[in-house]
Amino acid sequence: MKLFGTDGIRGRANEFPITPEVALRAGKAVAQVLRSSGRNRNRVVIGKDTRISGYMLETALTSGLVSMGMDVFLPGPLPTPAIAHLTKSMGCAAGIMLTASHNPYEDNGLKIFGPDGYKLSDELEAIIERHILGDEPEPRAMAPEHIGKAYRIEDARGRYIEYAKHTADNVSLHGLKIVVDCGHGAAYLIAPMIFKELGAEVIKTGCDPDGININDNCGALYPETAGNLVRQHGADVGISFDGDADRVIFTDATGSPVSGDRILALSALALHEQGKLRGNTMACTVMSNLGLHEAMRRAGIETITTGVGDRQVIEALRARGSSFGGENSGHLIFADHATTGDGILSALQVLGMMKRKNSTLAELAACMREFPQELVNLKVASKPPLAELASVQKAMKEADAAFGDAGRHLIRYSGTENKIRILVEHRDADTVHQWVDKFTKAVQADIGVPA
Repeated sequence: MKLFGTDGIRGRANEFPITPEVALRAGKAVAQVLRSSGRNRNRVVIGKDTRISGYMLETALTSGLVSMGMDVFLPGPLPTPAIAHLTKSMGCAAGIMLTASHNPYEDNGLKIFGPDGYKLSDELEAIIERHILGDEPEPRAMAPEHIGKAYRIEDARGRYIEYAKHTADNVSLHGLKIVVDCGHGAAYLIAPMIFKELGAEVIKTGCDPDGININDNCGALYPETAGNLVRQHGADVGISFDGDADRVIFTDATGSPVSGDRILALSALALHEQGKLRGNTMACTVMSNLGLHEAMRRAGIETITTGVGDRQVIEALRARGSSFGGENSGHLIFADHATTGDGILSALQVLGMMKRKNSTLAELAACMREFPQELVNLKVASKPPLAELASVQKAMKEADAAFGDAGRHLIRYSGTENKIRILVEHRDADTVHQWVDKFTKAVQADIGVPA
């Protein structure tokens, strides 16, 4: 597809496709494709993170929707998972989140949810894309009496707060001191509030958005920010969200980041012990460490491996009827409670596990060993098919022969940025560094670097 990537539509604000003109057409397209004859036939909820461009896109998107007879609900800045939840609970035809997740403020994007609160299938995204690009006939304008309305809804935060607390069985967090870094993003108001209401002592940071400081040396991409505060205040744990709070990264009581794979492992094991890991199965992506698979085998838990993206993990969980999975990047899917990755809900689940076991995060995270791993992101000017890159293909074959069962490599393009990602993992750290260097030189030989 030309517009949709691994997680919706994304790009630089005020440049195609993240323009008011495209947002207007996107509103019309969503109305045309997702409107139904049921009780949700003419409702859409639009959320946004704290980027300055969100106001521009929200207005254009709303215009397109109401012009097609849709009523639009505008709750203001809220996490992506809150919009997924509201879409379903309010009986809407669709939910749209304006965010570029962990990207800098210059970027923005659209994530679209169906009436069930799940991200759209590839098939539906393709249909919407054709309408946006003009490959389908322009929808007929509505008569004036059928134009929709836009409403500001003031209780949306409260709805999600109560829902999130309920999913954690209103666990008492009394006695825990928590650093919460919201990355100046969508969770800046509600995340500290939720943890405080459940009894935790909260040291908050990254909670003063100004439209351009989202993800700026804070949040999930910079867990050291929370880690420093953990050490400074003697806190038990640090919790760092990305811009739209569908991801979470933890730091332990020493201020050290805990990998997403360790969080996946300790969560799967805890659910397994509680009899809540349906099918005795968990799902992760190809980016997860071999140590996670090793830990799951030891516990007798089957691991499903998917492509990159929380949507692919969710699709695997739905297909198997399983209850848990996620990504090393911090997406955790507790499928009994949420239809998408939810950083706040996931943090509550992990904190609940710490409380029930009376254990520190580091103690729980010691459930697996990690193979040495290195991930490098290289900027590229173009994205020719990997199969056509002679030097890269040659290096991959050599690595396969050298690694055997002791390691692996994964080379892929980013779905949202002009980057190629090189992942190497091996029992021996020196081998990892050597092969990252070889793959980097092979990529540069085949593609070069942007001017």
